Amino acid sequence: MPPVPAPQNRPPRIRPTRRRLPRALHPLLALTLAAAGLAAVPTSPAGARDGVPVAPLAANPYERGPAPTVASIEATRGPFAIAQTTVSASSVSGFRGGTIYYPTSTAEGTFGAVAISPGFTASQSSVAWLGPRLASQGFVVITIDTLSVYDQPASRGTQLLAAVDYLANTSTVRTRVDRNRLAVMGHSMGGGGSLSAANARPSLQAAIPLTGWHTVKNWSSVRVPTLVVGAENDTVAPVSSHSEPFYTSLPATLDKAYLELNTASHSAPTSPNVTVAKYSISWLKRFVDDDTRYEQFLCPAPRGSAIEEYRDTCPHS
Repeated sequence: MPPVPAPQNRPPRIRPTRRRLPRALHPLLALTLAAAGLAAVPTSPAGARDGVPVAPLAANPYERGPAPTVASIEATRGPFAIAQTTVSASSVSGFRGGTIYYPTSTAEGTFGAVAISPGFTASQSSVAWLGPRLASQGFVVITIDTLSVYDQPASRGTQLLAAVDYLANTSTVRTRVDRNRLAVMGHSMGGGGSLSAANARPSLQAAIPLTGWHTVKNWSSVRVPTLVVGAENDTVAPVSSHSEPFYTSLPATLDKAYLELNTASHSAPTSPNVTVAKYSISWLKRFVDDDTRYEQFLCPAPRGSAIEEYRDTCPHS
């Protein structure tokens, strides 16, 4: 690794009230109404009121797609048909363009958005597989090229924030995006960048550093639900000096998890990986969409031959 500038000390941030808290009360509200006999409105035929069809009240208006199964989160494609569009470097500022992947139907409403950064010396092609994988599960995703392939993690964090802001505010798919439900991911220095972005913007809904690399080891001021993914045989960003310190430094009260890939190398997240995909999907669904149907894949802590270690702050509900 080339020398990097000394990390900037940031003052602790106070996390604003998250929209997730009131949304999490919706199932309780529904149960309370049902107990009081108020959940159902008398209708004519089933599903109609005075002969007019009535849409059922969703307990969580941010759920997207059918109830998940192990097979559905391990599949190479989810239930949503998707399309993609290229973003040229000349058409944006703050990052060097990228590729947007998005669900073609808006019948279920708007979607959460995710920006993904590659690592040191890499282009968006190294994380491109995640674009369609996540978008087909019900997210608008942008994989970005950074201003320079040599950009350090803090810069990549700033660029990730520019990318999610672009998705939500000025992109051609902005009407598909819920600007209050944004997340960041990244590989290597891009993973370190996702921690920097989460630290800088506590209103993000989720962060996922994939075999992250960063000179800063203390992230005690982060207030964003974070899934840290490390690799057992990583010699570029060894878990003992990167992913594990990242995880342990995050507040104990935070929704967080540490997933260590068994016998995997630093580059494991740069090609299709079922373990990376299934838990990234579950984390994003749980915290970007507040979809507690995915809690089953995170709590209790998952086990299996592909997982060397898993730590968490279960339960997340």
